Amino acid sequence: MQTVQKTTVAKKEEVVADWYLVDAKDAIVGRLATRIAVVLMGKHKPIYTPHVDCGDFVVVTNCDRVRFSGKKLSHDENPNFTKKMATKEYDYYTGYPGGHRVNTGAELLEQKPTKILEEAVRRMLPKNKLGRKMLKKLKLYAGSSHPHQAQSPQDLPS
Repeated sequence: MQTVQKTTVAKKEEVVADWYLVDAKDAIVGRLATRIAVVLMGKHKPIYTPHVDCGDFVVVTNCDRVRFSGKKLSHDENPNFTKKMATKEYDYYTGYPGGHRVNTGAELLEQKPTKILEEAVRRMLPKNKLGRKMLKKLKLYAGSSHPHQAQSPQDLPS
């Protein structure tokens, strides 16, 4: 007896996006970003197709309380302050001559608390139009509240 296997390809009209909620309090940035990127790309679904946006929406709260791995250092305001947070550099270019800027993880966490997790997830997504579309499904908030209760988000699958 011979079994026939068929390959299924998802169509963008058939994909239904779900909503997931993640609490980032005391979560390690890289490990959390990996889980979020898998859900945004839709790789957790059996209908995953690389050229179709199969991903779901992800709402992340408490982005200001994420932590890095590594040796803990004493800090007045942040109990999860680590050596990597003090030394990791995020650089960008303003577009003007001499406009190369560098911020450390600690500076970025004070100025834009959601930017650290956004950059970690963005760098894990495809670098094309589809990747930018997937990143728009990521909703980051510094506090514990979010305006997406109407979508009734579920807990993120592990």
